[in-house]
Amino acid sequence: MRAQGQYMFDEKGERYLDCINNVAHVGHCHPEVVKAATKQMELLNTNSRFLHDNIVEYAKRLTATLPQPLSVCYFTNSGSEANDLALRLARQFRGHQDVITLDHAYHGHLSSLIEISPYKFRKGKDVKKEFVHVAPSPDTYRGKYREDHEDAATAYADEVKKIIEDAHRSGRKIAAFIAESMQSCGGQIIPPAGYFQKVAEHVHNAGGVFIADEVQVGFGRVGKHFWSFQMYGEDFIPDIVTMGKPMGNGHPLSCVVTTKEIAEAFSSSGMEYFNTYGGNPVSCAVGLAVLDVIENENLQGNAVRVGNYLTELLDEQKAKHPLIGDIRGVGLFIGIDLVKDHEKRTPATAEAQHIIYKMKEKGVLLSADGPHRNVLKIKPPMCFTEEDAKFMVDHLDGILTALEEVMGTKNDNVISENTVCRTKVPKEVHVELPNHSATESRENDSRKRNGVCSDQHALLSKRLKT
Repeated sequence: MRAQGQYMFDEKGERYLDCINNVAHVGHCHPEVVKAATKQMELLNTNSRFLHDNIVEYAKRLTATLPQPLSVCYFTNSGSEANDLALRLARQFRGHQDVITLDHAYHGHLSSLIEISPYKFRKGKDVKKEFVHVAPSPDTYRGKYREDHEDAATAYADEVKKIIEDAHRSGRKIAAFIAESMQSCGGQIIPPAGYFQKVAEHVHNAGGVFIADEVQVGFGRVGKHFWSFQMYGEDFIPDIVTMGKPMGNGHPLSCVVTTKEIAEAFSSSGMEYFNTYGGNPVSCAVGLAVLDVIENENLQGNAVRVGNYLTELLDEQKAKHPLIGDIRGVGLFIGIDLVKDHEKRTPATAEAQHIIYKMKEKGVLLSADGPHRNVLKIKPPMCFTEEDAKFMVDHLDGILTALEEVMGTKNDNVISENTVCRTKVPKEVHVELPNHSATESRENDSRKRNGVCSDQHALLSKRLKT
């Protein structure tokens, strides 16, 4: 019903810690953002054919955060619009058509983007179009080339090179390679160092461009850099960068930034680009306020400090809980890969969903991603604190302890003070996923499910009160 900072409140006034909302980037309903939007709304909001200083000022501020060649801005309303426009820019540049995307990638809900999003088209009736080529996700934990490979970056980049060579043999031409700088829906994947540089070289040699999708991971989320692609080194500069979600802190605002060369090739087509609301005075006022808050509240520094602390806490949990296979991430972008078997790295999909529901009962909002929906994703508002991190991890510890005892997988030498009960449960017990309805109370749910000492389990369902 309402939200403030990193907290959301339901119709009963109960508070939830938001660990997944990368849209409310500087915090839900930030007063400076609300003030900027209100002030501009009282003055003027209009069709973007009418010139206004806000769009010029915002374009200057935005491009100042990017490497020099990236200097032309196209303002849009959503990440999907931004990625769709990026494809148009790439295809117009040299007249090529084909696109290379990563397996399990998601780039938006428009038809043009579903076509290049295996995360979507492999779940529906759509089949891969002939102009789409899918490269392996550069996942060094459960991918084709893992952490023990002597040069995973080159191996994964060579997969892209092979795709290009095969496409050329078929008479096709590559327009673009597109990838999130850190793959979100793919399972919080951080590519190995050097991968993007090598891919960019192969793509450029083929006459294509490199599109970096920063829609979910930009605006300082990694902490040390404003854009996630910057953490791979100064020698890597994408040809096109798309951005959205956190850009307007919940207001519909997105952008494509590219080079003058690509922009001029696009304009030479004779098809004028126009967006009625993209870059309107209110949207740009909101965008400027978000940039101010990131800077004034040192949210990048907070992402480094809190992100490091949270990662340390989670690494401790990894050593303690067999269900945790991998902890990976940078800044306030972290994934917890849950497994049933460490050696086989078998995805713990049902367990992940169970944990999400139990965490919600504790007043903590989490979600899962990855091709197996077994990776708990942590992408909170950037005002997330060390206290929030501790609160989240403490509850995760208790839920993992209880779940592992039910499953019979708890390490014999690990004893947690958060253990729910000591009653022995057969190892073959089936853990049912909760089936929540809007009318069921969380207290009743916790007493019904899983047969884990219902009275004591009810104690785990006490929620943080406002």
